[in-house]
Amino acid sequence: MLSKKSVNDLNDLQGKKVFVRVDFNVPIHEGIITDDSRIKAALPTIELLINKGAKIILASHLGRPKVKNDPQASLKLVSLRLSELVKTKVTQATDCIGSEVESLISAMKNSEIVVLENVRYYKEETDNNAEFSKKLANLADIYIMDAFGSAHRAHASTAGIAAFLPAYAGLLVQKEIEFLDNAIKSPKHPLVAIIGGAKISTKIGVLKNLLGVVDTLIIGGGMTFTFLKSQGYEIGKSLLEADKLDEAKAFLEKAKTSKTKILFPIDEVVTREFNNESPAQTVDIKQIPSDMEGMDIGSQTVTLFQKEISSAGTIIWNGPLGVFEMPNFAKGTNAIAKSLAESKAITIIGGGDSAAAILQAGLTDKMTHISTGGGASLEFLEGKELPGISVLLDK
Repeated sequence: MLSKKSVNDLNDLQGKKVFVRVDFNVPIHEGIITDDSRIKAALPTIELLINKGAKIILASHLGRPKVKNDPQASLKLVSLRLSELVKTKVTQATDCIGSEVESLISAMKNSEIVVLENVRYYKEETDNNAEFSKKLANLADIYIMDAFGSAHRAHASTAGIAAFLPAYAGLLVQKEIEFLDNAIKSPKHPLVAIIGGAKISTKIGVLKNLLGVVDTLIIGGGMTFTFLKSQGYEIGKSLLEADKLDEAKAFLEKAKTSKTKILFPIDEVVTREFNNESPAQTVDIKQIPSDMEGMDIGSQTVTLFQKEISSAGTIIWNGPLGVFEMPNFAKGTNAIAKSLAESKAITIIGGGDSAAAILQAGLTDKMTHISTGGGASLEFLEGKELPGISVLLDK
């Protein structure tokens, strides 16, 4: 078990300036936050610090601003939303470093919040520049990492800052680590992993790492076709990563000697055009017509996967099983989501598109844990060390 010190290990925080890296990278459309779940996910840590009388400095990125002070990437709307969710004063800074910010922080009362402006307004943030990290660290006494969605990035506000301040995990990061670590190292068996998504290139590391660890590995989504092609099957116009055929073949060879049972789709919903209205038919996965492409798993595959899900003790799901953004080709993904919701297993959803699919199906509250970090949870499942976690103090 990964054992890092957390905010719970800090006792006397009264009047202490606490720099909290949160993930407030929320979707904004026409001046409205369309999903505030990331703000709400940070509330347990923020409220704990409010109750302990700390002076709370929140830092986050928002989008990928090309220029400094891009108004589209400002955290002003986030601060407004946060002020509606907490019972304390929330002030939005005009920058994340500099004399104005320092004055604002020195004028803070205990339990108040200052939200720094987008750290990615500075190129030094993504460069993990030590001087920039030091300027951020100079604002506070303690560093709390609570942005799991950015934990796989070695940036100034996620990793570099820990060289200058004692660094602790926030409650969200602690929860994420515990769920993902337990799922791999001490799961309730049978342990089933469902790995979907479009490309082998983004998932092969996870697939390799899960071989011999999980009891059953269910593979679906667009990457299915590169595996099929590597075995010499016709895949029509379906998605193909031609440069990954050898890697796909090597994985399947290795899988033959693994104790992990591997399941692929057995039928597929196919169309001639990549659009929602294109007429569809279901065919055997190994008999895709040359002028068609795979869009979703078929009903026989759903039944096959559901059988495995029904007897599972722990299920990890990362990546959709079809083009779920199109309603006509979301049926397979939705059916599997429903099966997870109805199962008695511990269900862990690996963020990103999987979380979006669960949200779309209206089943968010039926899952044991939905990760706030798609890329971070993926790298964690690959067995990689996350820079934003490795810098935290060990217990």
